[in-house]
Amino acid sequence: MKDVIIIGAGITGLATAHHLKKAGIDFSILEQSDKIGGVINTINDNGYIYELGPNSGVIGNVEVIKLFEDLKGDCELEEANENVKKRWILKSVKWEALPGGLIDAVKTPLFTLKDKFRILAEPFRSAGKNPHETLAELVKRRMGQSFLDYAIDPFILGVYAGDPNRLVPKYALPKLYNLEQDYGSFIGGTIRKSFIKKTEDEKKVTRSVFSAKGGLISIVNAIYKRIGIDAVQLNCNQIQIKPVENHFVITYFNTDGNTVELQTKKVISTIGAYHIDKIAPFINQNTVKKINSLHYTKVIEVVLGFNKWEGIELKAFGGLIPFKENRDILGALFMSSLFTDRAPKNGVLFSIFMGGVRRPEIYQLPDNEIESILKREVCELFHLKEYKPDLLKIIRHEWAIPQYEADSGERFRAIEEVEKQYPGFIIGGNLRNGIGMADRILQAKMLSETVIYKN
Repeated sequence: MKDVIIIGAGITGLATAHHLKKAGIDFSILEQSDKIGGVINTINDNGYIYELGPNSGVIGNVEVIKLFEDLKGDCELEEANENVKKRWILKSVKWEALPGGLIDAVKTPLFTLKDKFRILAEPFRSAGKNPHETLAELVKRRMGQSFLDYAIDPFILGVYAGDPNRLVPKYALPKLYNLEQDYGSFIGGTIRKSFIKKTEDEKKVTRSVFSAKGGLISIVNAIYKRIGIDAVQLNCNQIQIKPVENHFVITYFNTDGNTVELQTKKVISTIGAYHIDKIAPFINQNTVKKINSLHYTKVIEVVLGFNKWEGIELKAFGGLIPFKENRDILGALFMSSLFTDRAPKNGVLFSIFMGGVRRPEIYQLPDNEIESILKREVCELFHLKEYKPDLLKIIRHEWAIPQYEADSGERFRAIEEVEKQYPGFIIGGNLRNGIGMADRILQAKMLSETVIYKN
């Protein structure tokens, strides 16, 4: 009998376990794969340090800082350098700087003159009343079509690999949604919020882009060390949860093919929505459909390295490509421009993304066609005359990024219904509470407190 069983050893499950360990709660983590960290995996190879999953996070809440403080000595926070402030947007095969403020927005060639006047008048428009208004509808209403095309659309491609015509701000971008609802304006709300006195903890939330020294796997390994290797069981196949009276019985097959049975008062699931019906077959079918129908987009990530770079200077966060530009890549992050020691001296390291919601056909292309696209796009967009990469890794993410669309509210209510019907069964993971690293770390704290303070 364990106090808590956590399903999934990704960053959410591990960070949850970290808090439970600090509170003296007896727990075990069950992981189906043969490794910890979920999609997080850092590779150190011939002078390159690159990620096979998430590349970075944003210090969007104080829990990120607190986690690094807890892991001090085993893991060190690395914030991106000054290049992160420069973000490029492609327009007519030319990179333009994304405006960093109102004055820049008026000067930029990215937006039409008509929309520049719309941006200036944005604080005087009334707030929307449709909670299921799409992001595209919201932005066109407040800022105009060109702002949608050349600011919001590439941003959404970079974060969600998604479609602004399908994402709903109330669920996908709640802070943006609440700016309009609470203050009546994006610009006015941002200004007014800047005058609100912050606590010492809130001052630590810098919105800086972060990684860890040595890559994101350092966070995973540091937590693993703190909670103890005996707390995690790998290669747990066909995990199933069964509610029995006032507790749960969990069964799985180990590597020897033997059935293992555990009992617990509480179960925390941190897996993707697409597996919920498999681990919890007791959930009503109509309810579970509302959960596992969550739309995940398929994305190809390409890690590309050049020992000697002879293209344009890459002093920026990266380049994002609006869908309107009709290119075959979504954008690129310049990882060696952001963090130290990510590429050999005089070399560069890219993370390039392809596919997404609006280009699903690219995901199905074979590697040789992906390489042909890369050669054409990299040479043309980054003015590279000779394409001879020293590092090339093509990574396919079948369940890459959940899309918080109009059905999200129904999904959240279904989760609450399940948790109410089966007390002690707690559902976390990226199917709720956001998709970013900071969101996962914050949710882990919330999940642990559900156990600690209701134990």
